[in-house]
Amino acid sequence: MERFAPLLLDVWREVGRHIEIGETVERCAPLLARRLPVERIFVRRLDPGRTHVETVAAAPHAEHTRDSLTPAEFQELAAWCRRGRATRATAASLARRLPGLLPAGVDGRVLAGPLIGEEGAAGVLVLVADEPRQFSHEHEEMFRALLEPLTVALENDRRVAELEGLRAAAEADRQSLLARLGRHDLAETVVGAESGLRASMERIEIVAPSDVPVLLLGETGSGKEVAARAIHVRSRRADGPFLRVNCGAIPSGLIDSELFGHERGSFTGADAQRKGWFERADGGTLFLDEVGELPLPAQVRLLRILQDGSFERVGGSKLLHADVRIVAATNRDLHAMVAEGRFREDLWYRLAVFVIHLPPLRERIEDIPALATHFALRAATRFGLTALAPTRDDVNLLAAYAWPGNIRELAAVMDRAVLLGQGRALAVANALGPLPNPTPQSHDAPRGTPREPAQREAPATFDLAMTRHIEDALSRTLGRIEGPFGAARALGINPHTLRSRMRKLGIDWRRFRGAER
Repeated sequence: MERFAPLLLDVWREVGRHIEIGETVERCAPLLARRLPVERIFVRRLDPGRTHVETVAAAPHAEHTRDSLTPAEFQELAAWCRRGRATRATAASLARRLPGLLPAGVDGRVLAGPLIGEEGAAGVLVLVADEPRQFSHEHEEMFRALLEPLTVALENDRRVAELEGLRAAAEADRQSLLARLGRHDLAETVVGAESGLRASMERIEIVAPSDVPVLLLGETGSGKEVAARAIHVRSRRADGPFLRVNCGAIPSGLIDSELFGHERGSFTGADAQRKGWFERADGGTLFLDEVGELPLPAQVRLLRILQDGSFERVGGSKLLHADVRIVAATNRDLHAMVAEGRFREDLWYRLAVFVIHLPPLRERIEDIPALATHFALRAATRFGLTALAPTRDDVNLLAAYAWPGNIRELAAVMDRAVLLGQGRALAVANALGPLPNPTPQSHDAPRGTPREPAQREAPATFDLAMTRHIEDALSRTLGRIEGPFGAARALGINPHTLRSRMRKLGIDWRRFRGAER
């Protein structure tokens, strides 16, 4: 073996330098030609699942051929490989004795040996010498020493191919999911980020790089999960998991098990150990939606993990740790719940380190055209219909509606509009028609009392609806624009943006000074 040490060292170097088997064989061919009477080299891979043998590497470069064998022929070749012995013979005799061992059209003298991987016979290495040259006993010894590094090269190539296949499958799943969501990328721009959500997005940009807990407040359907994802993708945890937990959907008896996991046998039905949401989100972000629905005992355990990152599985005694960034959300009034004793005050202070308010859709009507277009295109993709954008009349209809269900309701309306239109037009009027319209009414009417569609006033233009909305905010804030009690804060937009729109719409803030005195 010492006689072959320099050659083996050079071959091992090439195996370590190249991942693909084709590159390895190409680089090793000149090395082998110096010590062996070899003109051609082939590496053939065995595929038991399809009973065929494929040339995956050749030097000089040759077309990669695939030979399909009968089950009996394949079993005979596999049995020869398992015996693990190299063979010297003429190409013609080997082709007759072991079909599939050699590529078609090979002549001359042959040295062939099996490449045995972790899962058995992986392939064969074939060296060919043209007549009258032939291989000697010493050449056969050297050849046997080469089988190990070439086996490693073939196995590495197989693993890379498997990983590439998994990557391609994952990418296909990702694209399929994005298509169902109507999105091009998981981190794409939030609709309304530069308009109605500008103030909220500015706060998201501020807090995202840090690891402090964030509390998202807003009505149901106002986009709290979208905001939570925006925080995650802008953070240093963007490559980690993002998991959403609907705290209101977990049965009270299973909350601890769902959040913190359980040990096998800790309760009836716990047949195996299970990781909770915190362990599964380790290194990433955990979005606790509807956090106000957690019962008090679960709030105590949540407080502990927020304090030091430690917890115990249900039925366990081992202290575990999880590096998780918490983003919580609720449409409940947590202040009132704290006063009533239904939400722990200390947990409130832990969660509300950085609060972001998401305005309802009726306070960001300038975003309705972009949102309606987004949902219409998404629905058309999902339903396989022609993609259409809403017309000006469609937008005016949508802007006149009060949207008690916010963005979630708008998405449902656009789904209906696309389905009812069947690719010819967006049937927005019909999609809104069967629904009660909670358009703001006079102060004498009960707040939130819906009007039937037949009783609705004719829809206002988009500019008129925006004018009414801004004037209502100015009236409630006595003409104040900036500050914590100003109209800009109430509308959720930048004061400079509000002034610009007021100038465009001809709204004079001075008319509202003392409006409610």
